[in-house]
Amino acid sequence: MDVALELCDKYLFDHIYAALLPRQTLSYDLGNGVVNSTAFDPKASSPWEYHPASTFLSFAPKDAAYMSRWTRDNIWRQLITLYIITWFAGASIYFIVSTLSYVFVFDKTTYQHPKFLKNQVRMEIRQAVDAMPFIALMTVPFFFAEIRGYSKLYDANSEGPGSWYNWMQFPMFLIFTDFCIYFIHRGLHHPLIYKTFHKPHHKWIMPSPYASVAFHPVDGFMQSLPYHLFPFIFPLQKFAYLALFLFVQIWTVLIHDGEYVANGTFLNGAACHTMHHLYFNYNYGQYTTVWDRLLGSYRKPNEELFRRETKMGKKEWENQVKEMETIVREVEGEDERTYDGDVSAKKEI
Repeated sequence: MDVALELCDKYLFDHIYAALLPRQTLSYDLGNGVVNSTAFDPKASSPWEYHPASTFLSFAPKDAAYMSRWTRDNIWRQLITLYIITWFAGASIYFIVSTLSYVFVFDKTTYQHPKFLKNQVRMEIRQAVDAMPFIALMTVPFFFAEIRGYSKLYDANSEGPGSWYNWMQFPMFLIFTDFCIYFIHRGLHHPLIYKTFHKPHHKWIMPSPYASVAFHPVDGFMQSLPYHLFPFIFPLQKFAYLALFLFVQIWTVLIHDGEYVANGTFLNGAACHTMHHLYFNYNYGQYTTVWDRLLGSYRKPNEELFRRETKMGKKEWENQVKEMETIVREVEGEDERTYDGDVSAKKEI
């Protein structure tokens, strides 16, 4: 995250802080009431020194970096800046990836599903937008600890465990986070927790790509927690971390896009995750079905989902609705959702 912070500081935040909290220039009384404000070298007179965040990619600061009372290493400045970056970067990725998926991948016939809610896409976006600032607030302490040097993030390959680890860190990250998220996700379905924190995400029986971040803030943060814990437990190269962070955001959209491509037994794709939204108590995994299979919570996606003529067929929908309504009564009690049964009113965006 220090690389992203350095980039944003140079091109945006240095100028903002210099304008809002400028340093005082030195002035001398030359006598006869004449005051001379001396020109000074801001870099030479600043208590802060620039050290590149990475040897591979750096953004050397301009004079604006030395013109604020809050230098780049000021704790409050770092916390505020990281919060803004986390919030708006997450929102940007969400809207870009979700919109691309919605336009080019998502099957709009899903609007006609009897369990697609009235104005659902708008509600998904609203819930995501409402949750983002709070999820960002809970995430910032981890990013702050990283840039302060408390994590095991490293820059140059020579700083890592070895050349072999440059490749192993990727499967290690996926295995660790998949394992942790399974248990966190399953725990969120406990009756004492579900209705308060996880039920808002299960409002979407047939999700669209915009449901990917439509969580209660605590739910969204808890399911992202393993991503942030990993670099404090295991070494992780800085740019690998940024790449994996982007991958996670994209993957979260992909498993909500309703395009049932993967019909294997290992990958927890959109079909498996649709089973989770429809039937609640199955397929808690993030990337794979490994832990669901080992712990008895795996449900194989219906074969009908992988054939165009049956995926959106009346018979398949009737079967889904019948079982889903039974499970909703068991898990939630009365179904409080408002469905949109009018096919002619299925246009939202």
